[in-house]
Amino acid sequence: MGRIAAETINELQSRLDAVAVVGDYVKLEKKSGRWWGRCPFHKEKTPSFTVDPERKTYYCFGCHQGGGIVNFVMEMDKLSFPEAVEILAKRFGVQIIRENLGDAAVVSEAGKKKEALNELYGRVAGSFSYILTETPQGKDALRYVRERGITDELIRRFRLGYAPSDPFWLHQFLLKKGYSAAFLAESGLFTKANPRRAFFTDRLIFPIAGRNGQITAFGGRILRGEEGAKYLNSAESLIYKKRETLFAIDLAMNEMRKTKEVIIAEGYMDVIALHEAGVVNAVAPLGTAFTVEQARLLGRWVDRIKLLFDNDTAGKTAASKAILTCRSAAIPAFVVKTSYLKDPADILKEKGKDYLQNFVKECILDFEYLLAESTRSLSNSDSMGKARAVASLFPFLDLVDSEIERETYFRRIAETFETGIQSVLNDYKVWHSGEANNKPENTVASIKRSIRMNDELYLLNAVAVNCGANPLLFAKLRSAIQIEEFDDPYAKELYITLEECSRAGNMNFEAILNGIETVELKQFVAEKSAMREFSEKPEYIVADSIRSVREGRLTRKQNELIAKMRADKNNGLSVEDLIHEKMFIDAELQNLKGVNK
Repeated sequence: MGRIAAETINELQSRLDAVAVVGDYVKLEKKSGRWWGRCPFHKEKTPSFTVDPERKTYYCFGCHQGGGIVNFVMEMDKLSFPEAVEILAKRFGVQIIRENLGDAAVVSEAGKKKEALNELYGRVAGSFSYILTETPQGKDALRYVRERGITDELIRRFRLGYAPSDPFWLHQFLLKKGYSAAFLAESGLFTKANPRRAFFTDRLIFPIAGRNGQITAFGGRILRGEEGAKYLNSAESLIYKKRETLFAIDLAMNEMRKTKEVIIAEGYMDVIALHEAGVVNAVAPLGTAFTVEQARLLGRWVDRIKLLFDNDTAGKTAASKAILTCRSAAIPAFVVKTSYLKDPADILKEKGKDYLQNFVKECILDFEYLLAESTRSLSNSDSMGKARAVASLFPFLDLVDSEIERETYFRRIAETFETGIQSVLNDYKVWHSGEANNKPENTVASIKRSIRMNDELYLLNAVAVNCGANPLLFAKLRSAIQIEEFDDPYAKELYITLEECSRAGNMNFEAILNGIETVELKQFVAEKSAMREFSEKPEYIVADSIRSVREGRLTRKQNELIAKMRADKNNGLSVEDLIHEKMFIDAELQNLKGVNK
């Protein structure tokens, strides 16, 4: 496998729809000719994240993160550059051409290992599925699945499988398929204590896939006996981060985008039952509480999140925590009224699809749920208990973005607990001040800017942000000024980056940004592009800036010569030599000023 050719990158850049790509992750609105949304890289109340469809870049004026669209996909989906290019190329119909340079030189070890792990997990999932549906070994598991109301179509859709009870079968099977013992030991499919012993044995297997449908992990339900946990999940690996993954995200994606809504259920069987009932925008966390990372992932496509947890103490606690998690990601949550004490799978089996569909439609706003929970078992005469109940709502109020919304909630609390709104406000202020003193400083948006705009950086920025549309701008610069003539170190770095991109035949803005090594300089250039400082008549700006830079350099040289002529030591040069050099510079300056006229 060789490096992706520059012509492929350029073709992809020409076809990319920046708004469409970013719009899959961030809700964008067009205002004053620009596209704006809330930054996915830090929490903010007012949108400061903008997308430039012409230059095909993004930039956040809040946290100063910016770059090209391939870079955006890399950041959002934690992909390597080749992986992001391949995904976007497939989407926009660009054929990938590779330069035949050999694997070792162009493909990272991590990238090759990820590709091998994805292939391995896909193959193992297929084997588990075959054992479940086609062999005597899987008949008990298949009977259990069908007794739970899971149809053959659902088995295929969710790629359910069965891991045999023999703990050494999988290792022997994969060795015969050509996998090395060393690779298998690091695959996550086997125990650390014994790298030949399968992690999953005698369990119903639920493959876990990413958004692209590639299987990255497994969940397993015990079928016999009481030993071990009821459910097991794969350990985290190079291709699997459970805090950033949701079960059935690949199957729920289209419906989530369409309805702008997602349902969070507790487990695998709940999700499968909901999908069987036609509620196909249902997903589930993976062995942990619902995380902020998962909420932010969902926030790319949905406007609200519905929580469907058990109606017991553990379920209520999980719902309360999930509400705060959703609000931390600036997403309102709704809680399904779980008066029915059985889980979705049982509801589906006993009441049918229509009942389950209607069941999940009945929900209440997150605040109303928390308010109702805070009043349970509370006596009106219990003043201390009332104060504690009110205080339990403050963490939620602290996460509400809208002042109007928060004020409404303060009034509801005062009415519910039969107290004055000012008392609630005073207690909240005391609580909030205590919390603020314990919070670490927000360093997301704090960037120390050591870069200041000067004539040299102005010229290099003007070329950088416009040479994607007009590659001849750098050729014009290079013919007029050499790198040795620049004094600013950031200008020199940007010049070198432009030179390297030019030689690679890859003069698009994203390639230029990716080539800048200094983080501050990269952010500086991205910001100037987002501010559109060089959009109008870039050819004139570059030509005028070239004259300004040259004039500034000649003026400095002129002043240096005058200083030398006045000094006693002239570094071996005669006064006549200095005069001749000054006359030459004077003529150059006069020529430049004449051109400027």
